[in-house]
Amino acid sequence: MVDAGKLVRRIQEMRDEGYLSDAILREIVKQVKMTDMDYNFVGVYLFNPEENMLWLHNYVGAPTEHAKIQVGQGVCGTAVAEKRTQNVGDVTKIDNYLACSPKTRSELAVLIRAGDEIFGQIDIDSKVNDAFPPQDQDAVEMVADKLAEVFMAERR
Repeated sequence: MVDAGKLVRRIQEMRDEGYLSDAILREIVKQVKMTDMDYNFVGVYLFNPEENMLWLHNYVGAPTEHAKIQVGQGVCGTAVAEKRTQNVGDVTKIDNYLACSPKTRSELAVLIRAGDEIFGQIDIDSKVNDAFPPQDQDAVEMVADKLAEVFMAERR
């Protein structure tokens, strides 16, 4: 289970130490991946609004052919199109699913956003069906909200 409090504190510690978003994202992806052995991929996609595309940034897991995802495609693209978290318990039931790994059975895509502005998302794939209970989704959403603060702070 993702420990949101611990990860939010780690993000703040890194910010206080002067780390920029790239290093923070890299650390958080590693930390989330270590929370569950059934997670076969944890990554951050950053949103490029000019191209209406998500670009893979930092990740832990097998390489994927989906380094760019068009908004509206797959679980990740749908999250941006619908402007809300996607928690898919069985990816085989999704018509527009983009398979990064044949081992993936469920997927969670949580937006990193401030208000209506979307910076990107945390994407987690699991080898088991229904891997993301509400408390895990809530935890990842708390982490994503803290990451949005990092992006906003870097603009100043």
